[in-house]
Amino acid sequence: MATAPTYFSDFLSNIRLSSSQISDLKTGHSTLRKRLLADEELAPIIVSTFLQGSYRRSTAVKPKNGNKSDVDIIVVTNLDSENTTPEEALDMFIPFLEKHYEGKYRKQGRSLGISLSYVDLDIVPTSAPSEAVQEELCSEELVSESSIEEFSAFFTESDENDWKDEPLLIPDREADTWDKTHPLEQIRWTVEKNKRCNGHYINVVKALKWWKKVMCPDMKHPKSYPLEHFIGECCPDDIESVAEGVVLTLEKIAKYYPTKPFLVDRGVPEHNVFGRLSEDDYNDFYESVCDAAQKARDAYDCENLHESVLKWRNLFGSMFPEPPTKENSSVNGFRQHRTIAKRAKI
Repeated sequence: MATAPTYFSDFLSNIRLSSSQISDLKTGHSTLRKRLLADEELAPIIVSTFLQGSYRRSTAVKPKNGNKSDVDIIVVTNLDSENTTPEEALDMFIPFLEKHYEGKYRKQGRSLGISLSYVDLDIVPTSAPSEAVQEELCSEELVSESSIEEFSAFFTESDENDWKDEPLLIPDREADTWDKTHPLEQIRWTVEKNKRCNGHYINVVKALKWWKKVMCPDMKHPKSYPLEHFIGECCPDDIESVAEGVVLTLEKIAKYYPTKPFLVDRGVPEHNVFGRLSEDDYNDFYESVCDAAQKARDAYDCENLHESVLKWRNLFGSMFPEPPTKENSSVNGFRQHRTIAKRAKI
């Protein structure tokens, strides 16, 4: 059994961020955060900085077609949202960007993007939270670059903390308003969901993100987080393998969501995560999911290892390992493969 190939393990290794990509991300965000805290104009208004997004939630997959990895940095400020417009808040960072990233930055709807040769960075400023939350947001666990497993201690130790009931406000300059977001609740929810799924949830997310990225290259929506959120709503707890999670998640979407749902945002119940997704875009996505659900079920139920792996490869593309020879595709070999695939936690 120990010698049986672990196809999902290899697949997940193939699509995860490489060590060099992770190193580039660390270099990019560490340098940016140090420069922000050392800036004479910005330092007085900065309370804390911390990472968010798929990189922090351990649900990122490697980019394709020469694209770069990206990371989001929340910059908690002491700016008063009542007296500072979103445009003014973003403009406060322009002199800093001109000094350190001239010709490499752009002002976006809710953030400031920096495009370097090796990584993309997003600065997401917030207005001032309450003093109690400001203190919590300076926590060493939060400010550091902990893994999702290590980061769970922050949530365990802070069950009664104020941040849970206080979303952060970020500037939406196009709507000229400060909008609610709750990145910490998104991270906390992911940590807990991954535990309920026996450590397989984040890998189900990565597998399905890769499926959409590679097998639906012209499909722009849903984007990374809305897709991840939807997977979280549909992936059952207590799954025993990534393969099982993929099959059941796709089948649940196909069975219960033929029309675009209202997805309640983590920590901001009035927000619909699919709010910006058009009906046409959702319909295209739904059709692709129905096709993928059938392929996944066929692969999962197949009793021949060679054919099963070919079917998974047909679903996920060339990053999924090639099958063994037909001579090594006995039922016993298949059972060994499935057993190890269920146990694999990458």
